Amino acid sequence: MATNGELLLRIHNSSGDPISGASVAVIGDNRAYTGRTDSAGEARFTLPTPPKEASFDPSSALRPYSVFSVRITAEGYVPVTVLGEQIFPDSITVHDIEMPTPEEFPEMSEKRAVIPEHERYIGGMTANQSATVATYEPVVRYPVVPETITVHLGTPSSNAENVTIPFIEYIKNVASSEIYPTWPDTSLRANIIAQVSLALNRIYTEWYRSQGYNYDITSSTAYDQAFVLDRSIFDNISSVVDELFTNYLAREGTVEPLFTEYCDGSTVSCAGLSQWGTVTLARKGYSPLGILQYYYGDDTFIAEARVQENVPESFAGDLRPGDTNADVATLQRRLDRIAINYPQIPFILKANGVYGDRTEASVRTFQRVFGLNQTGITDRETWYRVLYVYNAVKKLAELNSEGERIENDSFPRPLSAGDRGTDVLRIQYYLLVIADALNVTSIPQPVLTGVFDANTERTVRGFQQYYGLPVTGNIDEATWNAIVKYYYDYENSFASDRKYPGYLLKNGSRGRNVIFIQNALNALGAKIPGATTIRVDGFFGNGTESAVRLFQTYYGLTPDGIVGEQTWNKLVQEYNSYVYGDTVG
Repeated sequence: MATNGELLLRIHNSSGDPISGASVAVIGDNRAYTGRTDSAGEARFTLPTPPKEASFDPSSALRPYSVFSVRITAEGYVPVTVLGEQIFPDSITVHDIEMPTPEEFPEMSEKRAVIPEHERYIGGMTANQSATVATYEPVVRYPVVPETITVHLGTPSSNAENVTIPFIEYIKNVASSEIYPTWPDTSLRANIIAQVSLALNRIYTEWYRSQGYNYDITSSTAYDQAFVLDRSIFDNISSVVDELFTNYLAREGTVEPLFTEYCDGSTVSCAGLSQWGTVTLARKGYSPLGILQYYYGDDTFIAEARVQENVPESFAGDLRPGDTNADVATLQRRLDRIAINYPQIPFILKANGVYGDRTEASVRTFQRVFGLNQTGITDRETWYRVLYVYNAVKKLAELNSEGERIENDSFPRPLSAGDRGTDVLRIQYYLLVIADALNVTSIPQPVLTGVFDANTERTVRGFQQYYGLPVTGNIDEATWNAIVKYYYDYENSFASDRKYPGYLLKNGSRGRNVIFIQNALNALGAKIPGATTIRVDGFFGNGTESAVRLFQTYYGLTPDGIVGEQTWNKLVQEYNSYVYGDTVG
């Protein structure tokens, strides 16, 4: 049985006025179809196509659409040629075409657009990149849909053109470039929500702008998703996008749009959604959300973002010592998360929105580690480098993201043996400070691993017994709040001038003083020949001892690997000089 599709051309001038009486020739299938535009500037053609079933089989060698060329001429306008119009069975391909005048472009003899083969037909891959409440809460950036999006027409570093277009038109273009209009409606909807979510993730994380680029997303399927400038779109896809362009996928308990990694599922497989697989699931009766949860997990849901005319950049101006605002709290939260992966950077510990000594020290160290001017001031370059590294360590632009949520000292969730993550790491550090301060055998000092292991459980049991809590070894809300309270009691009593503690620190020592030694040695390591980064875990092991010997040798001290009063004071002096810019003798 013969099958057909439709091509609807809408021809207009640069002012948007329809051009009637334009001559149109559609060439393909070994023949030419001709016509003229009506008073609305429209010309419609019914054209032959392959069987519809070809668009449901990823292994089919048959191209599932027909390809036609279009030539448009009109008196007083530059001729337009479009190569590669794709016509699917039982579908309408819609192309809005602007015809320029010779006066507007005197050097142009013809306007030409080329639509490449559909991504699914050529098997292209897409989207694989690889306790005490703070004075100021970190800024919560909720996803919004921008009116426009800027697309780089190439790979990230290529010398390619940038185009800024309405966001809704961008999604229509992507969907028409990547999925077949003949697919079931639920399949189309699942794919389009995934495409919207990926684009909004790039905007939310400022992924490219945080790297110094002046665009939001690329057209490269190796990094983002397909976009073809001046391509036609499919009518039913356009209608679905009109309905869904503010919908995105998110995980429960997180803020950011999920980076919805996906691929065609036939020539290329990936950890996320299979575009061909959505067709199979749709035919089995899955809903759009059911399809998305099949690939991304039952903890995902469809959220809706509001449309905002302009999405301002997150950098609002330099931050410096003495500043107090929510942006400082956001900076502090990001730096503390980065410090888990980069132990040279000292923890700030409280995202209270006050740009004090700890924040300045963390910023200075971050600037050194990442090759920026060590000013201690968060300028534009530092702000966006922090954002970029924060996105990277939390994997916010990856499918297996930690998720963006506001981390503070409120109870996050019950913790017990086998749990892991930043919540465990935070409470281990708090317990380490408490155990070191109390110095009682009943509360052993934990090791900072981020894993709730047997040693951590023993520490929790000791803490609970010491403070009269039910001894379970698990961290419920009451235990969490008690740990946070007593941590700040002891932390606030820790003198900021870091006086010598009065005893030798050597191989086998533990505690927050060892953490200071490790942080200081890492910070100063860049200037000491042969120095390497050591683990910041509060345990004075062989690696720390070797680093102390290198430090002592470099500064002319006895290289015994033991931190006594002379080595401690020199370490404090040099560390303060590095962090705060003090003059040292």
